[in-house]
Amino acid sequence: MADERHISGTPEKDPDDWVTGQEPMTGPQASYLETLCRQAGEEFDPSLTKAQASELIDRLQAQTGRGGGADAS
Repeated sequence: MADERHISGTPEKDPDDWVTGQEPMTGPQASYLETLCRQAGEEFDPSLTKAQASELIDRLQAQTGRGGGADAS
């Protein structure tokens, strides 16, 4: 059981504290974010950083009901 706690107990780091947070968002982030923006009726900004994209993805997942939360289907 100790192994299960170790695997699932990964702390999340604040995107503002990421070493690479100011780099341009990744291709997968851009693709997913574009989909979320379309579903939420928001404009997609391709110039976001990795950190900004991550924060917007979290917000849009909550807004659209998508994502990996405990309530997601």
